[in-house]
Amino acid sequence: MILGLPKKTLIIIGVIAAVVVIYAFGQKGQADAQGSPTGCKVSVTADVLNARETAAGNGKVIGKYLRGAEFDAQPVVQNGFRKIADGKWVADSFVTPVSGAKC
Repeated sequence: MILGLPKKTLIIIGVIAAVVVIYAFGQKGQADAQGSPTGCKVSVTADVLNARETAAGNGKVIGKYLRGAEFDAQPVVQNGFRKIADGKWVADSFVTPVSGAKC
């Protein structure tokens, strides 16, 4: 006996603790999208995605995102571009909402 508890009781406590930890990590993806200020979080599907100053293909490139990058977005799509922030747009066809996002 450790700490005055039978071995079976310690095993049960350990299993319960492990289940709680696994459940908490499993909820991380849902919490991330819900924790977004806009409720909209997207993931990049292109190899490299340009962020542009305007919602146009000829808009000035002001940044780049690599495949798999996740970031907050706005639920606004204009001319095929999703608004990321004021003065920052990405081609909507190259991003996909993450699980639990409300885009």
